[in-house]
Amino acid sequence: MSDSPFPTDPDAWRQTHLGRLLGHAMRRFDERVLALMAHDADVPLALSNLAARAQVSAAHIHITRHLARGGSRLTELAERAGMTKQAMGTLVDQCEAWGLVTREADPLDARARRVRFTADGLAWLEAFRRAVAQAESEFRASVGDEIATVVTIGLEAYAG
Repeated sequence: MSDSPFPTDPDAWRQTHLGRLLGHAMRRFDERVLALMAHDADVPLALSNLAARAQVSAAHIHITRHLARGGSRLTELAERAGMTKQAMGTLVDQCEAWGLVTREADPLDARARRVRFTADGLAWLEAFRRAVAQAESEFRASVGDEIATVVTIGLEAYAG
């Protein structure tokens, strides 16, 4: 008898390792958040339509997750999101075209620009907060409070 946890398929680990499971879980969670936002009556109609038509992706959520309420420089935003400045610039361009964010002069550095939420962007941010809370509640209902708590504590420790 083999000590391998995958005696019938020596390559099964490639589909079931922790990193892959975390990636699938994150995509599922982000997709649920976007679906909830697409049906949120408080999200500006144009933005909910974009979410409903899958025009807003998990990449756009980086701006929602990382943009400070008071605004951020593009370099700060890219660093927080773990993206290149160029990739973040493309996302900011799209979000600016959708009315989520605006660029304005940085009061501390005349050469720099700050990215800020618009009024619609702040409504989007609030809808994001509600959708995340709902998705977390659904996760807890799906796996149970004890497992959800252990997963949360474990992920906090791992990300630490």
